[in-house]
Amino acid sequence: MSKIIAICNQKGGVGKTTTAVNLAACLAVLEKKTLLIDIDPQANASQSVGINEVQEEDIYEAITLTENPEEVTPERISQIIKTVTEEYRLECMDIIPSSPGLAKLEIELVNAMNRECRLQKLIRAIEANYEYIVIDAPPSLNLLTINTLTAASSVIIPIQCEYFSLQGVAELLNTIKLTQSNLNPSLKIEGALLTMFDSRNSLSKQVAEEVRKNFPGKVFNTVIPRNVKLAEAPSHGKPILLYDIQSAGSGAYMKLAEEILEIANG
Repeated sequence: MSKIIAICNQKGGVGKTTTAVNLAACLAVLEKKTLLIDIDPQANASQSVGINEVQEEDIYEAITLTENPEEVTPERISQIIKTVTEEYRLECMDIIPSSPGLAKLEIELVNAMNRECRLQKLIRAIEANYEYIVIDAPPSLNLLTINTLTAASSVIIPIQCEYFSLQGVAELLNTIKLTQSNLNPSLKIEGALLTMFDSRNSLSKQVAEEVRKNFPGKVFNTVIPRNVKLAEAPSHGKPILLYDIQSAGSGAYMKLAEEILEIANG
């Protein structure tokens, strides 16, 4: 059974998509068959691996398939999954891309049966093909995020090392608890991830201390630094490993992937 990791934080600009894309890429480089699911209508994760044009079918069509369970087959979903093998040399990484059209799905799901479990149904059909599935959730606590938490086995919460970083995290934690109680009792918090850390900045150190105080034993040892190359990579449609493998950002995300594998192996 695959490990399904949701990358969630309703606050934008905290490194959520950067983490989803680069964690998936690093797991793939470590020869773990990995699927990245972009369920954010902004489609930034898709753009970050070079998918800049709207596809004929994407995550919207994939989730719509779940209205008819007999249509949700590995063969049908494989027609929507895109590979990054040829252009990016990541043989172990696939993606289900997103597009702005996904925004209408939330309205369509409002009165739908089992509306919180659609992504879960989709993943169950294909999870046997992957060791890791990484989901880039929207930067809000909406029905798409609830679908993400219902489908996931664990959550990583990226927290930017700046003043307002912890605002709203309590609301996310409450949503996670409600999901555990009502929809997904096996969901756990994988950890909080400190992002955009600047060792020269005393505020970054103070925020890091506050996060460790609020998440005792649940903060990754790996810290993602503020890094120009990490910021540049998405505009080139490449994960940081392929844009600048020697950068501090590349090294940090590889350490994160290794830390996650170490946790998984006990």
